[in-house]
Amino acid sequence: MYEHLLFSVSDGIGRITLNRPQVHNALNPALIQEITRAVEAAGADEAVRVVVLTGAGDKAFCSGADLKEAAGQFQNEGGFSMGDLLRATYHPMVRAIRNLPKPVICRLNGVAAGAGCSLALACDVVIATNESYVSLLFVGIGLMPDAGSTFFLPRLLGSQKAFELCSTGRRVYGPEAELLGLVTRSVPATELDVVVAETAGYYATAPTQAIGLMKLALNQSVYTDLETQLEQEAQYQNQLGQSQDAAEGILAFLQKRKAVFTGK
Repeated sequence: MYEHLLFSVSDGIGRITLNRPQVHNALNPALIQEITRAVEAAGADEAVRVVVLTGAGDKAFCSGADLKEAAGQFQNEGGFSMGDLLRATYHPMVRAIRNLPKPVICRLNGVAAGAGCSLALACDVVIATNESYVSLLFVGIGLMPDAGSTFFLPRLLGSQKAFELCSTGRRVYGPEAELLGLVTRSVPATELDVVVAETAGYYATAPTQAIGLMKLALNQSVYTDLETQLEQEAQYQNQLGQSQDAAEGILAFLQKRKAVFTGK
């Protein structure tokens, strides 16, 4: 089903691995469309309760847009609309990740540059190695950040720090990225897989519907008012109150035992 990525499901975890290591997992339209399809497939699969997104190899999560392929397209076709390319490929990918009612963990195993940084920022949890870095290097080629970066950055960092990182494109390595709030955790490379497995394992056994609706509520909270958000909470909570996991969670609490959630 996929030519440019690997997709597998086991133990409640859907794993999506960008598989273009020869170009540091650079994004071309075909890969972007496959990421979107894989995320949507994970959403439709009841067996998947959490998604782990990573890149093949140990050098790069994603180096950004495949500029060599884009340059060839520009020369062969006499130019193309970057705006149309974003609308047709990048925008559906970012929406798929943010609208997925399941957590998405980014296993940041190396450089995340340009749109690769945007892809990482679209995830719910980012676990990076200390040696990896993020960089919004669009400015180096006379462009501005896209694929959602200008939405996520100010909300994570504030406007001044977001402007600095966008306008300089400087590298932010794992430890600083954690301090700034760009990544959830920065760990030694030897611990990356253990920490990712522990995190994914937690979400694979968590109340999936509750996690999904709190993700959607948090998404909405950044552009709504208090009254609207209060009503949204009430609607989502009413929905969750009718779930099997809520019944199990309350019963387990009363019986003073650990709840066993099924995601239903």
